[in-house]
Amino acid sequence: MSISKRHFLDKFSETLIKLAGLLSVMILVGILFLLLTNGLSFFKFYQIKIFFKGNFWNPLESFSILPLLLGTVYTSLFAMVIAIPVSILSAAYIIEFAPKWIKTVSQPVIELLASVPSVIIGFWGITVVGPFICKIFKTHSGLNLLNGSILLASMILPTIISISQDAIYAVPQKLKEASYALGANKFQTLFFVTIPTASPGLIAACLLGFGRAIGETMIVLMVTGNVPMIPSRITDSIRTITSTIAIELGEVPYNTSHYFALFSIALFLFAISLSINMMVEYIVYQIRKYQ
Repeated sequence: MSISKRHFLDKFSETLIKLAGLLSVMILVGILFLLLTNGLSFFKFYQIKIFFKGNFWNPLESFSILPLLLGTVYTSLFAMVIAIPVSILSAAYIIEFAPKWIKTVSQPVIELLASVPSVIIGFWGITVVGPFICKIFKTHSGLNLLNGSILLASMILPTIISISQDAIYAVPQKLKEASYALGANKFQTLFFVTIPTASPGLIAACLLGFGRAIGETMIVLMVTGNVPMIPSRITDSIRTITSTIAIELGEVPYNTSHYFALFSIALFLFAISLSINMMVEYIVYQIRKYQ
């Protein structure tokens, strides 16, 4: 291949990559513009304080985002309570203690779990987890906050485990050897040296899992009961922001207050997701800064 032809291919590839990056930015800006123009139009009809008043979401009476926001946050937080210890301890076991054959098998299994469609997880929640919750808690319905949290936890486990493995694997071997030299065993080294050193990466993994849980639609649509009221117990049915948009946007009359209200809650969800991603980027930047 001649030098001029190689130079042309390099320039062409560079231009193609720049165009792809620019297209991604333009799509993101377009989504944000659509959310802003339609979402802010809602406040031409109602004051912003009405968005945070009331205990239920009913387009005929109340547009309170509070029950939807609390349903989203509660489900995601309870999912993180389940997923964080399981994920970090699983990643630590695979890296530090597991036999070679488990390390070989675990990676494809984790990737396989990450590729399971959310609708399959939701179906499992309806047919298995829901009846189990009814039996244990003596409730009439297993479609509730607890069911959604368990299934969200199972969905984000592969993501957190994979990133946690990378964070734990990146801990310098010299630190572990110094801990062993001082008389610490493997468990003491893990909990007092390895995990604290890998904590920035572990925090980033947890935040990414939290962001994915907040943005999930199909699972919470199928297994939380879709009752747009503030829950008082973990076995109460709830509705999240994502499921509300999925249920109502396809049937709402165009350019009505209800239509603009759905864009407003979508804008609110976008702001939450963007904030989480910015936190992750900041943590990753701090990691690279001190490496």
